[in-house]
Amino acid sequence: MKVKVIPVLEDNYMYLVIEEDTREAVAVDVAVPKRLLEIAGREGVSLTTVLTTHHHWDHARGNVELARLQPGMVVMGGDERICGLTRMLVHEEELRFGAIHVRCLLTPGHTSGHMSYFLWEDESLDPPALFSGDALSVAGCGWHLEGTAQQMYQSLTETLGTLPPQTKVFCGHEHTLRNLEFAHTVEPHNDHVRAKLSWAQKRDEDDVPTVPSTLGEELLYNPFLRVAEEAVRKFTGKVAPAEVLEVLCRERACFQQDVEPPQPQARALLALQWGLLGHQK
Repeated sequence: MKVKVIPVLEDNYMYLVIEEDTREAVAVDVAVPKRLLEIAGREGVSLTTVLTTHHHWDHARGNVELARLQPGMVVMGGDERICGLTRMLVHEEELRFGAIHVRCLLTPGHTSGHMSYFLWEDESLDPPALFSGDALSVAGCGWHLEGTAQQMYQSLTETLGTLPPQTKVFCGHEHTLRNLEFAHTVEPHNDHVRAKLSWAQKRDEDDVPTVPSTLGEELLYNPFLRVAEEAVRKFTGKVAPAEVLEVLCRERACFQQDVEPPQPQARALLALQWGLLGHQK
């Protein structure tokens, strides 16, 4: 299994997952379809399927055009609001693409129909991969927009947090540096946070991606996966895990606004991307 990391738009990632024996390929979160097809062509693969994590514009906007350019394309996801959707998936449904197994994991919180995808190959020395969209990111998680904090906690801690620690995490955005800056305010004495922050600053200076991380690493420095830790509870003033998570989300929003107050145009773009100005079918 080979994963091509494709930066698009301002800070999004889409992915091309290649089954190296059959040369079949699956795309995750198609935002710029022509670029995806160019890369698929260079790799010499047959692109058959799209796995969409959620319905927001910056993750699903390319589905319809891709299907037009590539007739017969199958677009899968867990939310009827995903544009171009041809097959609805359900929690723990399993798919197969050659030797690649896919387990579909419903992870509500960012959106109610957010689906993450856990991929592995039997008898392979390569670690499994998680395509987490906006459910889980490097040192952070997506904005809590739909559902309850309890649902988001269960998605992060019970559904994703229990996957094998060697799992490579391929998220939907390059937000690592900002996430780690916030993680440092939550746990200023966490050596893992400090080391990862220093690493991310160098990656940012070199303008190279910070994905993937591993789930085991995330458990060491991602505050949204560390809600049971005493330092994180102390920062929030809460004990119940869902309440800790809820305060973390609120504090992160304040932190990011203090660091980089959004301009009116940026707020409008975010609203459009999150589907708050109407959604696409």
